[in-house]
Amino acid sequence: MRKSSLIAAFLLACAFAVPATDALAQSRRSPDEQQSDDAARKRQRDAEFGDNQAPLPQLRNAGPCPFVKVLYDAGRYVEFAGGREASAEVVWSGEIQKISAGCAYKDNEPITVAMDVLFAVGKGPRATGDAKTYRYWVAVTQRNRTVLEKAYFDLPVRFQPGEDRLYAVERIDGIVIPRAALTTSGSNFEILVGFDVTPAMADFNRQGKRFRLDAGAQTAATGGRTPR
Repeated sequence: MRKSSLIAAFLLACAFAVPATDALAQSRRSPDEQQSDDAARKRQRDAEFGDNQAPLPQLRNAGPCPFVKVLYDAGRYVEFAGGREASAEVVWSGEIQKISAGCAYKDNEPITVAMDVLFAVGKGPRATGDAKTYRYWVAVTQRNRTVLEKAYFDLPVRFQPGEDRLYAVERIDGIVIPRAALTTSGSNFEILVGFDVTPAMADFNRQGKRFRLDAGAQTAATGGRTPR
C-alpha cells in the first residue's frame, strides 16, 4: 500500500481551528448554547468532508466493497504527562472521526480501494512546542481472521499560536487486494484504520474513557477532574 502524494492534510484546519480564547469564552456559555454551537460546527465539518467523498469513480463492481472501519481500541489518541489521567495532564489528543471509502473491481481484476480519513487532533495544556507527528496504520484483513498487510503512515501537524485543535483529511489510495477467484468479493475482506497507540492508550479507549479535544481549555471549568 502507498500513501497518495495528493494528501489533503490540513484541508479543514483553517476553517475549523478554534483559538483557545474562543474556547474559554465558550465555557461561559450555557450548556444549550454550547451544544447548539458544537452541532453547527459538526454540520459544517461534515458538509466539507462530504465534498471529498467518493475517492473512486462509481463503477459496476463484481460485488460489494471491503468493510472499512476504525478499530475501536485505536480510534483515539490521548497522551498524558506522567501517565496521569486528568484533563490538566493532556499533552496531545486525536480522534479518527470519519472514513469515506470506495472500491473498484470486475472480472478477474484485484480489488482497488481508496479512502479519505478525517482526523481531529488537539493540543493539551501539557504540550511543549506547536508541532506533533501522529502515527497511524491501515491494515487489510481477511474478515474476522488474519491480517494480510499493514502499513504505517505519519500525519505531521502544526498548531498556530492560539490554536488548540485542528482537522485534517488524509487520502490513502493504492490499496490492492488480490482475488483468488471470480467469485471472491470484497465482503471477504476488511480494512481497519487506527492510531499507533501504546498498550495504556488502548486500554484507556477500551474502557470507554474520553476527553474532549478542547479539554485543556476547559480545565478551569472542570477543575481537572478525571473522565467519566
